[in-house]
Amino acid sequence: MRQIVLDTETTGLRPEEGHRIIEIGAVEVIKRKLTGRTFHVYINPQRVVEQEAIDVHGITNDFLQDKPVFAQIAEEFIDFIQGAELVIHNAPFDVGFMDHEFALLRNGTGKTIDYCSVLDTLKLSQQMRPGQRHTLDALCRAYGVDNSNRTFHGALLDAELLADVYLLMTGGQTALELPGNRANGELSSGWTPVLNKPALKVVQASAAEQQAHQQRLALINDALWQE
Repeated sequence: MRQIVLDTETTGLRPEEGHRIIEIGAVEVIKRKLTGRTFHVYINPQRVVEQEAIDVHGITNDFLQDKPVFAQIAEEFIDFIQGAELVIHNAPFDVGFMDHEFALLRNGTGKTIDYCSVLDTLKLSQQMRPGQRHTLDALCRAYGVDNSNRTFHGALLDAELLADVYLLMTGGQTALELPGNRANGELSSGWTPVLNKPALKVVQASAAEQQAHQQRLALINDALWQE
C-alpha cells in the first residue's frame, strides 16, 4: 500500500471564513517503509495571515509574498497524492482546507476523496489510547519519537513526526527504504545476515539420562500424556 503522511499550515482556522493553505508537507510510505520521497511547498494565500496563526507556525506574510499561489502547485500536488491513502492527524481540518482550495480552482478538480482515501490518526489514537492526550506532541512522547526540533508547527516536520508515530502506533517499520540499503547483503534495518552458518550440533541424551527422565515422569500423577 502507498500512503502519504500529510500536514498543512493555514492562515487561520476556518476555510468558510476565507482562510487558505500556506504550507503543505507530505512524506511517502510504501509497504510501511519511509521511501525518502517528499512533497513540500509554501504557498502565497493571497490574503493576510492572522497573527494567532503566525504565533503557531511562525510563517509571516512577508515570507509568503514571493511564493507560488495554490493554482500553480495544484497539479503537482494532486499527482503526488493520487491513488494513495492519506494519513493525517485531525484529518477533517486539513481535508476541509484542501477541498476549499480545490473548489477555488473552478476547473472541476473535485474533492480530496476523488483522488485518495483518508486515515485520521487522531481518531486512531482515541481508539487505541482512551483517556490519554492525543496531540502530536503527546504521541511523540508516548512512542519515544524525538520532537525536540518542533519549536513551531511546520507542515513537513510534522508530517515526518507523524509518519514515525503512525508506524510505531501500528507496529510497523520506520526505517528509510532507499535503493542501495541492501548492498553487500546488508538489510535496510541495519542487521547483516550471517552467511555460511554451521549446522547446529544435536546432542542425544545418554541411556542413563533417559532412564532418569522416565523415573522422574513416574513420580508425576495425572499427567496429560498418561491419559
